[in-house]
Amino acid sequence: MSKNFEQISNKIGFMKHNGGIMFRNISENEYEFKSIINENHLNNLGITHGGYICSLIDSGAGTAAYRTANNNPCVTISLDLKFISTTKKGDQIIGFVKILKKTKTMIFLICHLKSKEKIIASASGVWKILK
Repeated sequence: MSKNFEQISNKIGFMKHNGGIMFRNISENEYEFKSIINENHLNNLGITHGGYICSLIDSGAGTAAYRTANNNPCVTISLDLKFISTTKKGDQIIGFVKILKKTKTMIFLICHLKSKEKIIASASGVWKILK
């Protein structure tokens, strides 16, 4: 498995526009991703916008689903997200994904985000494997 993080936001799109996302495989069913919060990730209160947190989880967990599905495209069927704490500009967010189950057509997973050893958000989701 890859010990080093790699930039996965290489194509033009939302995540590349927003600073990209780094990703690595930990094991067959565990993955990590990370991002650093910058000015355009903040809301009017000066904390990370919930929409960015949701997009970060969707992209990181979606990449885990894609890799679990042997690099077959996957789409998000459901994403249940709980916002727990805040982050600010300059904070590094690290996401952890665990694949709970893979069937022929679906992937079930959980994900949590941490920054400075505190949980920022927690999520569970289902991805459909497209073939």
